[in-house]
Amino acid sequence: MTTNSSLDKKISQLKEALREWESQETPSLIDVDEERALAPVKAKAIRLLNHRDRSAYELRSRLLEAEFDSDLVDAVVERCVANGMVDDSRFAVEWMRQRHKNQKKSAAVLRHELQAKGVASEIIDDALKDITAEDNAAVLAALVNKKAQSVKTVPETRAEYDKYLRRILGVAARRGFPQAQSFAAAQRALNHRIDELKG
Repeated sequence: MTTNSSLDKKISQLKEALREWESQETPSLIDVDEERALAPVKAKAIRLLNHRDRSAYELRSRLLEAEFDSDLVDAVVERCVANGMVDDSRFAVEWMRQRHKNQKKSAAVLRHELQAKGVASEIIDDALKDITAEDNAAVLAALVNKKAQSVKTVPETRAEYDKYLRRILGVAARRGFPQAQSFAAAQRALNHRIDELKG
């Protein structure tokens, strides 16, 4: 059984501990100076990400180009990754989808572009896994068929035919399609166009 004096003593000790705790400055949960230093870096990062999605490497590079301190840049990029504003997997899938279908780029060129954006190889492999040989062939065919439509007259000589073929082939080569596949597709597209013109 606790006596009144020992209870009074414990209460007194608790009151003293409470007074001591209240007299100390409570540490802030937010480092105000750090947040002030990070503010312009965060603002620039948000502007860049509002313009379009970016890889972590690309965002970091752009912020360093703006001459922000590398420690501040690293902190902002880490926060952007942690809160989902930057996601290399999402970025790679979207980059592949847009540029394969809309810009008619080959898987090889897309791989090279994503590597230049600092995306890890396994993420690139995962993003490109859905592009089949048939998809590549369809994109190549659409590309060379569109270019073949610029041919307005039936070539009268072999030299003229070869000139048209080189132009069509050049479009495929610039998009990174394999040479043999591009040549065959360009030839089919040109011959089809010639048949249309003879029509």
